[in-house]
Amino acid sequence: MTENTPAFFSISKIWKYALILFSGLILLASIASVVWKPQRIMPAPDVTFVTLHGEKLTLKNLRGKPVLVTFWATDCPSCVKEVSDFTDLYQQFHAKGLEIIAVAMAYDPPNHVLEMTQAKQIPYHVALDLRAEHALAFGKIEFTPTTFLINQAGQIVFSKIGLFEMEEMKQRLQQLLQGAA
Repeated sequence: MTENTPAFFSISKIWKYALILFSGLILLASIASVVWKPQRIMPAPDVTFVTLHGEKLTLKNLRGKPVLVTFWATDCPSCVKEVSDFTDLYQQFHAKGLEIIAVAMAYDPPNHVLEMTQAKQIPYHVALDLRAEHALAFGKIEFTPTTFLINQAGQIVFSKIGLFEMEEMKQRLQQLLQGAA
C-alpha cells in the first residue's frame, strides 16, 4: 500500500467486508428457501380418520372432492381462531363438495376436543389422533395449526404451518371446484 491510500481500503478490510456480505447473502438465501418454498404436489397419505361420532373417513373414499385436513389442538390460540374460518369455508363450500377434517393432536385430551367441538358448534368432521398415526403419515406434524388442501385426485396441492390466509384459501377452493387445479 502507498502512503496516499486511505486506511479503509486495506485488503484485509475489503476481504472482511466481502466475507460478511457473502455470509449475509447465504443466510438470506437459506431463509428465503424455507419461507418461499414452492408447493410440491404430492399424494395424500392413505389414512382413515375416526370422527368424534364414530364415523370412519378414508381419504381414498373422499376422492372426487376437495378436502381440507387441519391438525389442531384446543390449547393452541391460532387453532381456536381458525375454527371460525373453517366454519365459514364449510358453510360456503360444503354444498359444492368440500370436506373438512380437523385432526386433534395426540396430546390433546379427548374430553377437551369434545367440549370445544360442542362449544364452538363445529359443523365439519373432527377426528382424534390418539397414537399420532395421522400426524406421522402427513409428515410428522409437530406444529399447530398445520393445514393441507387435497384436490379431487387425492393430491396435496397446498400446505401451511400456521394461520392460512382466508381469501387465498377461498380462491384455491374455487379453482379446485371449477376444475382449474
